[in-house]
Amino acid sequence: MDQTILVVEDDQMIRNLIKIYLEKTNYEVVEAVDGEEAKEAFLKHQPCLIILDLMLPKITGEEFCVWVRQREQHDVSIIMLSAKVQVEDKVNGLRLGADDYLTKPFEPEELLAHVEAVLRRTGQYCKKITYNGLSIKVRKGEVLLYGKQVNLTKHEFNLLYHFMSHPNQVFTRDQLVEQIYPNKEHEVLDRTIDAHIKKLREKIKDQQKPKRIQTVRGMGYKFAP
Repeated sequence: MDQTILVVEDDQMIRNLIKIYLEKTNYEVVEAVDGEEAKEAFLKHQPCLIILDLMLPKITGEEFCVWVRQREQHDVSIIMLSAKVQVEDKVNGLRLGADDYLTKPFEPEELLAHVEAVLRRTGQYCKKITYNGLSIKVRKGEVLLYGKQVNLTKHEFNLLYHFMSHPNQVFTRDQLVEQIYPNKEHEVLDRTIDAHIKKLREKIKDQQKPKRIQTVRGMGYKFAP
């Protein structure tokens, strides 16, 4: 499933219950127990939707929501969970950037219906492939590294998408040429592919994963997630 949901909830019983129901529906679930952990999980996994409890330790749900909306990535959906039932509380949550607001206690089936309704509106925009903080969104033509946009050329984008779609698979230069120049009208030299990969490596490297695209001596290149 290419839709990842981040569940931010400090109550373990509620968190486990939500996770069980979401995974039964084939969503990938990432968990966080407080606002600081939620920030780390958000940057690493680039979720499609966040289920956010408001009464969190360290950083409140409201503060985390504002932090998310200040990021360059604005398309993530947020469903707030709260025991606050007053109209002004719901209005405030929605104005802070939530897409939906559900009061506690709630039935798991009710939450799942809210998740499905939100993703029907927004989910097609965040279908992606993610490995260790690097995400590629094919529909939007967007690449994110720990939440920050990476500007790639058309050929660099197509190369990265091909690599990330086939992790750990080795491709020769000829295979990569066929992939990014399918209708080539003139000869494409091996060093052209090498130049694309050199630039792509520079743009997607970070301290944790300095060499995501690796050279396989005598064979070609592979993406190491």
